[in-house]
Parts: sequence; structure tokens; C-alpha cells
Amino acid sequence: MVTSVVIPVILSGGSGTRLWPLSRKERPKQFLPLVGDRSLFQETVLRAAAIRDSASPLVVCNEAHRFLVAEQLRELGTGARAIALEPIGKNTAPAVAVAALLAEQSAPAGSDPVLAAFPADHVILSRPAFESAVSAAVEAAEQGHLVTFGVVPTRPETGYGYILRGADRRRWSDLEKFVEKPDLATAEGYVSSGRYLWNSGMFVFRASVYLAELARHAPRMLEATRRAVTEATVDSDFTRLGAQFAHCPADSIDYAVMEKTEKAVVVSLDAGWNDVGSWSALHDVLDKNSAGNVLRGDVLAERCRNSYISANSRAIAALGLDGVVIVETEDSVLVMSRDEAQNVKQVADHFAKRTRG
Repeated sequence: MVTSVVIPVILSGGSGTRLWPLSRKERPKQFLPLVGDRSLFQETVLRAAAIRDSASPLVVCNEAHRFLVAEQLRELGTGARAIALEPIGKNTAPAVAVAALLAEQSAPAGSDPVLAAFPADHVILSRPAFESAVSAAVEAAEQGHLVTFGVVPTRPETGYGYILRGADRRRWSDLEKFVEKPDLATAEGYVSSGRYLWNSGMFVFRASVYLAELARHAPRMLEATRRAVTEATVDSDFTRLGAQFAHCPADSIDYAVMEKTEKAVVVSLDAGWNDVGSWSALHDVLDKNSAGNVLRGDVLAERCRNSYISANSRAIAALGLDGVVIVETEDSVLVMSRDEAQNVKQVADHFAKRTRG
């Protein structure tokens, strides 16, 4: 049974460039209503709020997005334990270190909160399956483990990293190793083996255990984040980290801690998870018509199949297309094969240099 206070940590620093032209620097994908009426950020907050014994969330975000975060929380009628503002993105390990330090500051004396760190831009279709997996993860965290979630794969996917699952231990498994994004043949072998899981980038652990492992494996990072939190200033709803954060090494939790610690375990997650990392991935999670199309806005699609077509400011007419993505915004239009979904970042970077976002 869950007995610890669980503090959700919402990691909202991503740029979402693979969903250009809808996702932009000033309003990245986590703040967009891509799969429903609420944004991905808002859906993440609501999922976290449903976790048993959960407290108010602690949000870590880019300073430029602070008002988006505050406004979207207000729309939900909820507040945050803190909204920590990063002056510069340093990846997930420093962000969660900041959250752990702030959680310890605000927790009652003698308590050791469990952190549940979730990126703000994921889709999870089955709330009950998610809550069951989190319950198992919290149980493992209370026993001193650092927990990550491994998604049960539904296909050979080359866009995700993988986790090799070891021996089963109660409601979780030993974590044997992390594996980088594979080629297709390797991914097919991973899926057929039944031993590999997609790496979700979600974590659960006690604040004290994470900080202790960070001290052991990335001491410079911990020292920089500790100083940044010590020097932080509070302005209304926002906690502005001190200048020392800019000198913090940048790294993911996987590389900085999970691949080095002896405390890592993995909980299997089969809940309709998707990181919505591309237009093709978004097509996968949305309802489709009988031809396999996702059509949004003023779209006429004749003899089109297996496509995602979104009109935001003008009408789109598409004829005789198969497996394409068309996304129209006021200043840009993206047209591509769904097979090119992982390459959109190159286009987004090109136009960003031309100051179009």
C-alpha cells in the first residue's frame, strides 16, 4: 500500500521541434491541445493528480514559458507546489535535481517524499493501467529503488531507446541495461524476444535516494543545482533559479544516474503510451476515419489514405495521397511522407534561423 506523499514533477522544458510548424519555440507541443480539448501539459497534470496520496505538482520549465504554465494551471483550477524556471535547458537530470531539492525544502520535517517525474508532452490512453504501474513504482521507491517505466512495445520502433528487463522482483523487474535507438532489424529482434521495453523517460524515486546517487555519480551537477536552488528568488508563483544553474553540466537522468546506479529497477507499462515525438506518432494515437486518415480543420480529402492533414487558417484539398502529413499554419505549410517524420527537426531548425520560429 502506498504510504508516502508522492510529489509529481512535471518536466516541461521540451521544444517539440518534430511537430513543426504547429509546435514553435514560444509555444511548444506540450502546451498544445493535440489529442483533445486540453493541452498535453494539462493532461499530464491531471494524470498526476489522480495518483493516490499525491500532492500538488512541482513544475520545472523554461523561463520563457512561465506564463503559459501559470495560465494552463489556472484553467484547470489547480496550483503548483512550485514553478521552477530554468534560465537555460540542461536536460532532465539537473531539472529533477532541482525538483528534489525544492521538495525536500517544502516537505514536513522528517519526511522523505517520493518524486514521480513525468515529461509534460506524453500521451497515455489508459488511466487505470498507468495508475497501477505508478502504484508499483512507488512501492519499489519506498524500498530504496530508482524506478523507470519500460513501455511494452507494440511494434519494432527505431525512434526509441530500449531497456533490457532482467529478473522479475514482485511488481517490478531488475534493469539489466539501457540500449540506444536500434536499426530496424535489431528492433525486430528486441520485440520478438519479449525482454525489451521502450524507454519512457518517466521515473519514480525518493528525493533523498536520487540526490545521494547524483552525489555519487555526478557530484558537479549536484553542487551546481544545489547552489542554483540556494540562490533562487521567489517571484509570485515562480522560483527563479540562481545564475549557477548555467554552469551545471547537462545530462539526462539515464546517463547521469540510471546507467551507473545499482538501485535501478523497471516497471512495465502497458497503457497506450506515446511520446508524440512526431507527426506520424500523433497520427497513431488519434481516431481515424475508415480510410485511416486524421483530418483536422477545413480539409477535403478525396482518395487519400493513412494520412494526417491539418488546416489551421486556410482550406486544404488533397487528392489521391497515401501516407502523407500536411500541416498548414498561418505562416508555414509542411508537406511530407509519414516516413520522413523523424527529419522534421532539420526543417524547423532551418526556418528558426530565418526567425520564423
